[in-house]
Amino acid sequence: MEKIFCLGLVFGAVGGALLVANSYKARSLVKKSQAEVMQKVGEMMDERLQAQSGDSRTEEKKSKK
Repeated sequence: MEKIFCLGLVFGAVGGALLVANSYKARSLVKKSQAEVMQKVGEMMDERLQAQSGDSRTEEKKSKK
């Protein structure tokens, strides 16, 4: 069962890669999706960094008291 799943996964990945490599629409869709994901990841990282810097400032204020 696991071998069939792995085999299907490999064939699906290869088939998808061939589809994207031979289709301009699919390739542009993948690039657009990658850009959107990278933008969202960047926004999430910025939010986390701001939250962490806010937490560290709060801890510094507490330690000064």
